[in-house]
Amino acid sequence: MEEYNMEEKTQNKVKEKSEAKVAGSLLVVIRIHGMVKVKSDVAETLDRLRLRRKYACVLVDSKDVVKMGMLKRVKQFVAFGFVNDKMLKELVKARGMMVDKSDVDADKVVKGLLEGKSLSDLKLKPFFRLHPPRKGIKSKLHFPKGVLGDNGKKINDLVGRML
Repeated sequence: MEEYNMEEKTQNKVKEKSEAKVAGSLLVVIRIHGMVKVKSDVAETLDRLRLRRKYACVLVDSKDVVKMGMLKRVKQFVAFGFVNDKMLKELVKARGMMVDKSDVDADKVVKGLLEGKSLSDLKLKPFFRLHPPRKGIKSKLHFPKGVLGDNGKKINDLVGRML
């Protein structure tokens, strides 16, 4: 009986920590590394995250424990961080594509995303294709010397250079 309670307590603590990190924030994840010499398990994880090409970008909810575990596995190949509302609006306006190829209403999409809806619920493609960054990047080094891994709020500068 006590063992069960201990497991339940540790699971509750993990959930509380994951929710306490950021409540309702979106992470932007950009694939930096190419496809050469990528292990099969990492390649499958990138595929499940819909990061199938170099400089592809997806939005991930920071409260989703499963996606955060996937992100931990591929942090050697991607750059990620918390996106602010202004950059999210610019990203959707510049690179968002509707499934039926109609025009995108960026304000409506951003409002829906902040309420917790997914891109597929809003009838957008679930990924964004970005340009290589202006002024270049150090793609083999981890943040703060390069761009790989958790960039925090500095990811907004990188996304701005890639639009």
